[in-house]
Amino acid sequence: MITFLFRGLLYVVSAGLGLIAADLLLDGFTIEWDKWWGFVICILIFAILQSVLAPWVGKMANRYAPVLMGGIGIFSTLISLVVVVLLPIGGLRITDLTGWLLGAVIVWLITALGSVLLPLLFLRKKVGAVKGQRR
Repeated sequence: MITFLFRGLLYVVSAGLGLIAADLLLDGFTIEWDKWWGFVICILIFAILQSVLAPWVGKMANRYAPVLMGGIGIFSTLISLVVVVLLPIGGLRITDLTGWLLGAVIVWLITALGSVLLPLLFLRKKVGAVKGQRR
């Protein structure tokens, strides 16, 4: 259970980093920092949607369009962004086509890298601590 919560927390952090990176790199992708609570809710909803949509979109693509299997992550990221932007809570705005397309790619890339690298970063410290205890 602790591992599940730890992985969930790391995924939420990586999703937040992906959204912040897209905000910094793209003009049409804007985090509304004055509505910080809306942004926090956006991160949580985005992470939950992404976790639920990725397997579902993968199953649909495998059944109806196997050629699209490589783009599942980006497609589910785009769907999650659409839902989060349409929510009336504020926190995130995407205003142009570049923001939508490149924003989805940037958020997907940073989230994927964060999902792989953040656990390694934390596990390396834990493994070092365990090795230190054995000596």
